[in-house]
Amino acid sequence: MQEELEPIQVATYTPSNAPVPDSEVIIERGSTPQELGPKLNRSAGDVIRFLFLQGEVVTAAQSLSDDMIELFAAELGARIKLVDPGEEQEAALQARYFSEDDEEDADEGLLRPRPPVVTVMGHVDHGKTLLLDRIRSSNVVASEAGGITQHIGAYQVEADGHLITFIDTPGHEAFTAMRARGAEVTDIVVLVVAADDGVMPQTIEAINHAKAAEVPIVVAVNKIDREDADPNRVLQQLSEHGLVPEAWGGDTIAVEVSALQNLGVDDLLEHLAALAEVLELRASPESRARGTVLEANLDIGRGPVATVIVQNGTLRVGDPIVAGPAWGRVKALIDDRGDQVKEAQPSTPVQVLGLSEPAAAGDELRVTSDLSVARTIGESREQRIRFAGYGQVPVAPGAGAKLEDIFEQIQRGENATLRIVLKADTQGSLEAVTESLRKLERDEVKIAFVHRAVGGITEYDATLAAASNATIIGFNVRPDRRARELAAVHDVEIRTYEIIYKLLEDIEAAMVGMLAPTFEEVVTGEAEVREVFRVPRVGAVAGCYVRNGTITRGSKVRFLRDGVVIWKGAISSLRRFKDDVREVHEGFECGVGLTDFQDLHAGDIIETFDEREVPRS
Repeated sequence: MQEELEPIQVATYTPSNAPVPDSEVIIERGSTPQELGPKLNRSAGDVIRFLFLQGEVVTAAQSLSDDMIELFAAELGARIKLVDPGEEQEAALQARYFSEDDEEDADEGLLRPRPPVVTVMGHVDHGKTLLLDRIRSSNVVASEAGGITQHIGAYQVEADGHLITFIDTPGHEAFTAMRARGAEVTDIVVLVVAADDGVMPQTIEAINHAKAAEVPIVVAVNKIDREDADPNRVLQQLSEHGLVPEAWGGDTIAVEVSALQNLGVDDLLEHLAALAEVLELRASPESRARGTVLEANLDIGRGPVATVIVQNGTLRVGDPIVAGPAWGRVKALIDDRGDQVKEAQPSTPVQVLGLSEPAAAGDELRVTSDLSVARTIGESREQRIRFAGYGQVPVAPGAGAKLEDIFEQIQRGENATLRIVLKADTQGSLEAVTESLRKLERDEVKIAFVHRAVGGITEYDATLAAASNATIIGFNVRPDRRARELAAVHDVEIRTYEIIYKLLEDIEAAMVGMLAPTFEEVVTGEAEVREVFRVPRVGAVAGCYVRNGTITRGSKVRFLRDGVVIWKGAISSLRRFKDDVREVHEGFECGVGLTDFQDLHAGDIIETFDEREVPRS
């Protein structure tokens, strides 16, 4: 007689009887079941079993999504707060090393008047940089690609016996984050609006940033010299956004100016100085310095360079500092005019040399008690950032490495993924381009960043792009010869840009399948500067060795320093010994004169190129 079979047991989730914590529990995003369970008085097995019954198969050491964590907490009836990885550790670091400094900063007896920090905001091409150009009597506009500002600049000027620090923020919508960062460190916002153009989308965005920072706004109605200028229309538009001018019974200072004709600029400065006195801005020059990194980049010969606004205390050469994961000792301080200074007091913008790596734009820079403390804090942050990166989901294979392939995949009904290795000249540009590209994502096509970093395009980038089937995009940087060769061998596409809206137009065109015939750059020669000769009435002449291709007189040329484009122009003269020649081939030496560039150094690279039209298939 056969034994009766036992009925099959259906798995159900039966949680532990341990009480759930009454108070709100802090949970880091990306926590594993091993980390999540004990915080809610449960085991890792409880978390795994519950998620399995919801159709999610996870391991004890696997990072969980926000939805998984919230679902498990809701099942238990627990109250949780999700925080980014490392927020708790960062709070502990601040409490341990900087609590005494913060108490000292609040000591009323140490506070002294300080210059106002004024941020200039507004829509692209409304004249912000030209206005600053008039104020500080230097020519910044001429050096900007496409006539638009693409980095944050900070400058200090003296007006009527008062020092005023200006921050010039880019006006293009891609640099939203950089403008927001400017508003966070500022005391007064100057909103520049063109009298002939009126309020534009980025003008409204700048108003919102300033209001969020709760700082006073001074309106500069620019370009009043234009024939079609209508300042009253501009003031009416601003009133609709809550900026009612004083002449109309409001509390917003509005000044009519013409940066081109140098009209009304002195009046604007007087209003800013008067407003600063009313605000009674103060800081403690005797405290340990604290500031904000506006911009950072890697400079050949100088190493990591950070542009910093000192907000409290006095930053001195030799001070141990930490900014995000970067740490070090201040080797040099350079003011906005390029002169080295020994110290920088509150509201002073300076370039800081001596950090271990480029700090991220927006990082807080702090002076520590000694170098070992700075190193401990920096390495702790670096380890936390590196650990957080391990939890990221790897990019799935299957997308093409060419922009042209994207539209073909969409036509076939496939969901395409454009993988990108992104390199830029500064942290601020890297951040801005990243955010802009993410906004271009659609349901049919996604963007995945395989690697993002500051600096020139290297052999490593080409190898990584080949392995991950990605496209390399460079913003204000260029590939070295080895990177170009590897890219050609592995059929990796390298696209370089100097103006951000052209980059965005190209990527968006690829996404919607509207790639028009374009021009392809063909590098024709590469020469290394070995020596620099100063010739009377001629200027600097570069003694070069042609490493690759052919250098031709009259060719278009880029001047590269550590992979970053620092000048574009043409070759004005080419010599072999004493003879003028039309071209010099690989393996030979020559003397190269450039049209209007004199800042030559040994080790720089001169790259010649031609452009040819390439029809799209």
